Amino acid sequence: MKLGNRLAAEFVGTFWLVLCGCGSAVLAAGFPDVGIGWLGVSLAFGLTVLTMAYALGHVSGAHFNPAVTVGLVLAKRFEAKDAIAYILTQVVAAIAAAAVLYVIATGQSDFSVAESGFAANGYGEHSPGGYGLVAALVTEVVLTAGFLFVIIGATDRRAPKGFGPLAIGLALTLVHLVSIPVTNASINPARSTGPAIFVGDWALGQLWLFWVAPIVGAAIAGFAYRYITGDAGVDDVAETAQDPSDAPQR
Repeated sequence: MKLGNRLAAEFVGTFWLVLCGCGSAVLAAGFPDVGIGWLGVSLAFGLTVLTMAYALGHVSGAHFNPAVTVGLVLAKRFEAKDAIAYILTQVVAAIAAAAVLYVIATGQSDFSVAESGFAANGYGEHSPGGYGLVAALVTEVVLTAGFLFVIIGATDRRAPKGFGPLAIGLALTLVHLVSIPVTNASINPARSTGPAIFVGDWALGQLWLFWVAPIVGAAIAGFAYRYITGDAGVDDVAETAQDPSDAPQR
């Protein structure tokens, strides 16, 4: 598949993740009487990845996350030469999705980006549970590593075919259940960047952690999986739709 097609798929998938995941937090989590709460937000993020991984995994590999791209490069599942293009596309898509969410949210006359937090990630006084920098750092590193381990393992040639997106979506739900009280759940630098642009101030000041920690976690998983299994776990000719190199050329 041509790079342009793959980047378009990454844009759509990342846009969907940020719009529906962050949208569930901004618009629906605390809605009077019938709010979906943290459990609903966790499920929303998991469902965004599950649905788009099935829809577009065969086109781009369904990264939708700079940390996933880095982890797959280090696990020798993805060509390093395309990584920057993927990451830039993911960030642009996240900002675009946050812009659409901003337009929707501000349609309510008393909505305030600053007061709502706009689903931005933070630590210290900006952590939902008041967790400090070290707790936030450890949470994001460890849970991103676990998430990447699921992604790499579920798309291994030896894994059951066709179930990768389901395992990945459930894993993202799980890490959100754990990390929302600590950092508002990043695990994805692009997802963090989109809302931070609109919140500004403290959100931009703390954004560094939500780039550094997920990428460190992804790197740990990328190297660890190869060490544990002894190889990259990918076929020369892919047997799973999660490898975009198996898609027909156009």
